Amino acid sequence: MSRRALNLRRAPIPAAIVVLAALVAAAPGAGAPPSLKQKEHQAQQVLGEVNALDIQLGRIGEQLNGAQYDLSQVRKREGATRRSLAKARKRYAIAEQRVEQRLVTLYESDTPSTADAILGATSLSAILDRLQLVQAASALDARLARDAKLRRLQLAQKEQALVTERQRAAAAVAAIAAHRRTLNAELGQRRVLLSSIQGEVKHLQAQARARQARLAAEARARLAAELKAREEKAAAERAAAAKAAAARRRVVQPPPVTTTVTTATTATTPSTTTDAATTDAVTTTATTTASAPPPPPAPTAAGHPEAASIAMKYLGVPYVFGGGTPAGFDCSGLVMYVYAQLGIQLPHYAAAQYGYGVAVPRADLQPGDLVFFDALGHVGIWIGGGQFIDAPHTGSFVSIETMSGWYASHYVGARRI
Repeated sequence: MSRRALNLRRAPIPAAIVVLAALVAAAPGAGAPPSLKQKEHQAQQVLGEVNALDIQLGRIGEQLNGAQYDLSQVRKREGATRRSLAKARKRYAIAEQRVEQRLVTLYESDTPSTADAILGATSLSAILDRLQLVQAASALDARLARDAKLRRLQLAQKEQALVTERQRAAAAVAAIAAHRRTLNAELGQRRVLLSSIQGEVKHLQAQARARQARLAAEARARLAAELKAREEKAAAERAAAAKAAAARRRVVQPPPVTTTVTTATTATTPSTTTDAATTDAVTTTATTTASAPPPPPAPTAAGHPEAASIAMKYLGVPYVFGGGTPAGFDCSGLVMYVYAQLGIQLPHYAAAQYGYGVAVPRADLQPGDLVFFDALGHVGIWIGGGQFIDAPHTGSFVSIETMSGWYASHYVGARRI
């Protein structure tokens, strides 16, 4: 078993998932994390853990393959050693038989001694040859027995070492396999959890879409009614202004002069009186007209309520970080794009947009006003009815939000462009 595989099989198992109770917004200026956002974030987290477990399982699978390969190699070597040991045992048995036969022969016959070798020899050379032969036979028998025994002991030791190595390799295989089963079980739990969360996300998304459709219908009806009311008010104001102007014109016109025909002797004095009266009337009328108060100033500009109607067109467009087109918006990108259609160029930055227009009290908000949140990190377009349109955060889409909860608590102010 390689040291690499032994070290790898001790890789730690990931800790159990921790479900977050509150999550920070995924993008700068994101709105309050609603339930759907929590579930989407949780689903992404669990999906990441599932992917990580899949990767780890792949590595563990390769570790298991390596451990099983090492075990198979040990078993092969163990088999070869066992076969060699069997051969050695046979050779040792043969050697033992030869030694036994030699001992039997020596027992049954007189052992050739040095005297026998001398007496039976005809020359000194023969004596030496016979003595050397006796010694060589004894030495050969002893050496064969020693070699066979040594070989058998060596192979027995090798077999024992291979048994120990095989046990370690088998233990490594078992440990890696157990680790793999644990990871598989944990992965199964994560996938069940992910499936459950994804089901909840789909349900919440369906609810969100239905809610957005209802809010959009209500907002369109409200904006249409407000537009009609503004048009009617403007028409009434124009009619009142025209009537007032006509009245003023009638006041400043002098009354018609009536000429009375009298005798020449009596016309002098009345004529003088009439001219004086007429002069006095004109003077009085001119004085009254000059001292009349000026007309009331024009009401404060209502901003651009049409911006709310334009923003409604982009409901459902996905949030894209840094996006400023109908392919995808972030919060300030949506405001910039909407107002650009009104000929007003705004920067693609919520904090900078706060420097445009005039401040508006919260109680006086009108459709088209810009509302800012989260230390100027988020912006939306007010549509009335306590609601505004924004591009909330990563994974969401342009939608209608209500000025409550997180938004109410993180509200900064409003500007009328």
